[in-house]
Amino acid sequence: MSIINYGWDLDNSINRVFDDFIKDLNVARRGGNRTGVTNFNPAIDVHENENEFNIIAELPGLKKDQINVDVRDNALVISGELKQDEKHKEGNTHIRERRYGSFTRGISLPPNVKGDDISAKFENGLLELKLPKSAPTGKKITVQ
Repeated sequence: MSIINYGWDLDNSINRVFDDFIKDLNVARRGGNRTGVTNFNPAIDVHENENEFNIIAELPGLKKDQINVDVRDNALVISGELKQDEKHKEGNTHIRERRYGSFTRGISLPPNVKGDDISAKFENGLLELKLPKSAPTGKKITVQ
C-alpha cells in the first residue's frame, strides 16, 4: 500500500491562516487596506419607465448635507465626502474596511431628460433621483 499526498498539510494550513491574519493586522496598523479597496464609488441602480428615469445611489453613513447633486455638461454628478469616524482615534485599529473620503459619480444624461425638473430624496442611506422625460420632439418634413 502506498501513501498518497493530496497536498493537504494541517500544519501548513494553520500557518497560512495565522500568517494572513498577522498581515491584515500589520497592514491595518499602517492605515492601509489589504483588500485594495481605496476608492469610494457609490453603487447605483438606474431604472426607466415610460415617464422618467430613476436612479438610486447607496450612500450609507452620509447625511443629507454631505451630498451634492449637480447637472453639468449633459451629466448628472453626485458628489460628497464621508469623513472618518473620530471616536476611535486612540488605541490601535486592527481592521479598517469601511470607506472614507471624497467621491464623485457622473452619469451621462440622455437628451430626453428635463434637467430643470430633476428631484432628489435622501432617506436611510439611499439617494433617490427622479429624472422626468421630455415629450418626444420632431418635425415632419414634407417631400416635394
